[in-house]
Amino acid sequence: MEMHQIRYFLAVAQTLNFTRAAEQCNVSQPALTRAIQQLEDELAGPLIRREGKLSHLTDLGQRMLPLMQQCYQSALSAKSLATAMKKGTAASLSLALSQTVDIDLLVAPLMELQRAFPGLQLTLCRGNAEAVAERLKKGEVDLAISGPLHEDWDRLHTWALFQDPLAMVVHRNHPLVTRNAVEADDVKNIPILLNPDCEYAGQTSKHLSQLNIEIERGHQIRSQHDLITLLEGNLGIGILPRSTSSRREVLRQIPMAGLDLNREIFLYGVAGRQRSVVADALVKLLRARDWEQAVN
Repeated sequence: MEMHQIRYFLAVAQTLNFTRAAEQCNVSQPALTRAIQQLEDELAGPLIRREGKLSHLTDLGQRMLPLMQQCYQSALSAKSLATAMKKGTAASLSLALSQTVDIDLLVAPLMELQRAFPGLQLTLCRGNAEAVAERLKKGEVDLAISGPLHEDWDRLHTWALFQDPLAMVVHRNHPLVTRNAVEADDVKNIPILLNPDCEYAGQTSKHLSQLNIEIERGHQIRSQHDLITLLEGNLGIGILPRSTSSRREVLRQIPMAGLDLNREIFLYGVAGRQRSVVADALVKLLRARDWEQAVN
């Protein structure tokens, strides 16, 4: 199936006249007729019923019409994108983020990247550490930002970006907000909201258990967004990165005695895999950024 055959068929479907369709496509009528016959042979059925000067789509033609239109438009879009990229007016970047990386931290560098590449097309996906690592391995993303991926892969290229303490967080109207210090006994009857897909879930659970905080009675929330929403609804206590909780107006950090947790966020790429100009630019932007100021 050739694109010119599809274009000729769409012209006939629009005009219902072979002569006018040939004029519209700037080809001879025999050439247009021959191309459509070849298309019909490939599809094993007539697409157009010829009735003198007027023609009509057959049932097969009616069914093929929306598919042919979609195919033709996709081809035009692909050609347009290729031309734009060749001229340097379009650039693409695919980025994987772990669930716990707050997108607010990346707005400024992404805006700067967009100013440098006005035609930037960004694809952003979320996942746990395992999913992020898998996307990198398969080449589905150019770069990734996450905590430790727990992946023993010699081609994994890693750059440390920033450290971010984890804090116990509640709604601003929660009674514990007024306390100068919070002990384990103060939270034993309050649901703890934990995200088991967080890169630091195991470390956090172990630490809370050492403080005699019964995490078994808590809630397992596999979405960081949902966890934050529940906290904003005053439905328990959560463990969140300081950079995340400090950006939520209704959330407050409470001083939990003995709670000493810290996370580190990394930028990941694949060693030996050629990166695009825009991906290289993002690596430089992120590595040069003053993350201490951004996080705090």
